[in-house]
Amino acid sequence: MKAVVQRVKRASVTVDGEVTGSIDQGLLVFLGIHQDDTDEMIEKMAGKIAKLRIFEDEEGKMSRSVEDIGGSVLMVSQFTLYGDVRKGNRPSFIESARPEKAEPMYEAVVESIRGLGLPVETGRFTAMMDVELVNDGPVTILIEL
Repeated sequence: MKAVVQRVKRASVTVDGEVTGSIDQGLLVFLGIHQDDTDEMIEKMAGKIAKLRIFEDEEGKMSRSVEDIGGSVLMVSQFTLYGDVRKGNRPSFIESARPEKAEPMYEAVVESIRGLGLPVETGRFTAMMDVELVNDGPVTILIEL
């Protein structure tokens, strides 16, 4: 399981002209599910995202989590995180989980983060999405389990 986490001032996802998710200050998370990922990774990833301390405190140090600042999470499924370009220039997505495995795991991570008390907005699984964001910093962290 892999997540690209961006600290944002605001972010939104639009599918076919309809906004499916929108947040103000918080985290935009692109989540990829690997074909070998297990259910045990769901809670661990949710906890990492929720507790990631990348927001500044009063001293300007990154020591606060999205929960600490009263922020939100916008979660977007992203199978292309497992695109492999080691052989040539056209990515191979063979390591990405198939949708029948990836979707329930993605949804479980979303629900697990919600279970930790954070508001979570989402994109739409397998849809072509327009993602808009105002990156804060920029701060971008890769979490890989």
